[in-house]
Amino acid sequence: MKFEIITVTSRSVTIELANNQCVYAVKDFEVYVNNQVAKVTRNNVVTIYDLEPNKEYEVYVKALDDTTTSNIKVFRTNQEYVTLNVKDFGAVGNGEVYDTAAIQAAILSCPANGRVVIPEGKYLSTPIFLKSNMTLEIQKGATLLGSTVREHYPILPGLTETNDGTDEFYLGSWEGDPMDCFASLLTGINVENVIITGEGTIDGNASFENWWEDAKVKRIAWRPRLLFLRDCKNVLVEGVTVQNSPSWTVHPLFCQDIKFINLNVINPKDSPNTDGINPESCKNVLILGVDFSVGDDCIAIKSGKIYLGRKLKTPSENIIIRNSHMKFGHGAIVIGSEMAGGIKNIVASQCIFEETDRGIRVKTRRGRGKDGIINGLFAENILMKKVLTPFVINAFYFCDPDGKTEYVWSKEKLPVDDGTPTIRNIYYKDIKCEDSEVAAGFFYGLPERKIENIHLENIEITFAEDAKEDFPAMMSFLDKQVKAGFFIGNATNVTIKNVSIDDVIGEAFTYVEVDQLNN
Repeated sequence: MKFEIITVTSRSVTIELANNQCVYAVKDFEVYVNNQVAKVTRNNVVTIYDLEPNKEYEVYVKALDDTTTSNIKVFRTNQEYVTLNVKDFGAVGNGEVYDTAAIQAAILSCPANGRVVIPEGKYLSTPIFLKSNMTLEIQKGATLLGSTVREHYPILPGLTETNDGTDEFYLGSWEGDPMDCFASLLTGINVENVIITGEGTIDGNASFENWWEDAKVKRIAWRPRLLFLRDCKNVLVEGVTVQNSPSWTVHPLFCQDIKFINLNVINPKDSPNTDGINPESCKNVLILGVDFSVGDDCIAIKSGKIYLGRKLKTPSENIIIRNSHMKFGHGAIVIGSEMAGGIKNIVASQCIFEETDRGIRVKTRRGRGKDGIINGLFAENILMKKVLTPFVINAFYFCDPDGKTEYVWSKEKLPVDDGTPTIRNIYYKDIKCEDSEVAAGFFYGLPERKIENIHLENIEITFAEDAKEDFPAMMSFLDKQVKAGFFIGNATNVTIKNVSIDDVIGEAFTYVEVDQLNN
């Protein structure tokens, strides 16, 4: 067995097995730290806690039924200047009184390279604001519980004019546009070198009796996220469970060099807009070992709807997704539909998609803009189980109030203009899809701007015996399907290599206006 050390903090280390298995190793294995068993698991990504700061450790792994061990790797934990316990600042942790002031006081008092600890207990709170150069540890048995009283939440304004009149200052965001929204239970604005770690829980306390009621109605301001990061750098979120979010669960916006490792992201299947992790206009993002079970898209990569996308032209780029398990939700990995700033270089591997409506999904439409370029989506070694339609690229997505206008749904070749998006360089390889239902895949580009360079290789798709019909994509004038093959329309340079579709009804592949077909 081989492994790599992924991250080291003052109190934890995360390792990743070097194998070709999706999410889980073939057999249970032990993780040894200084010759003591620290954990027995089958997860490819493992975090060990309760280490001491600035101390050298040796780590190795061994399969339970094997006498051989991996090589030993040596690491040193980070220095830690001081530990501040929120209970020393007056936090009660009984879930009945508000502990916001005590937690916020501990954070604001924390010096550089210090750690704020939330120990076992239930801490009722309104939004907490992070600061730079610190660690926030939510320990095992601890829950940071969000208030359900809207009036207790500060508002992040969407747009604020600067005093010199040369620009605007953006804070609040709602579905890709600058709008007033409530601050999140954990909020980071312009912070860097921050670690959020631990085996505890961040619970938004949302339900259909509070935040999810009349979800599409703005009341005072738009619903908060659970964790919102704005213009942040070098942030690690590791180990914690995040659940019951009022809307998008984890939302980094205009951030770079951020890592989400070994999280549990949990929201009910029917909860509205509770996407898991939504990087928006972010650069250098790692999503590793994350377990999703949500009510909307598990991962949705975005870059602004129209206004901010066109004005700031900041793409989401260099995003790696690996060894993560996506369950339920509308899509496992989704690009768009707010992508007016562009999205490029997305790499996904060793993941399991289970009972999501779609697997890898690209959604856009006319009006997203010439800077809305999706360029470079690479996925390989993926296992999909009971995914209704594994592969979707939809350039006619009928979102927004004008989403069902002729401008959006027309299949005529319209003039290329400032609203015309681009999709190119799609590469899918070594993917197995079991018990699909609706269609193997549905790719439909714009006639005036065809999808460029699609490569499908070593893909196996089977359908469930009791498959039920549904729509393969969200676009106007589309019929329901069941056990349909691949539809590819308005594309150029398409390569199909060793793709099998069992029990298909009708043609395995249907091509409409496809140039340069290679199979």
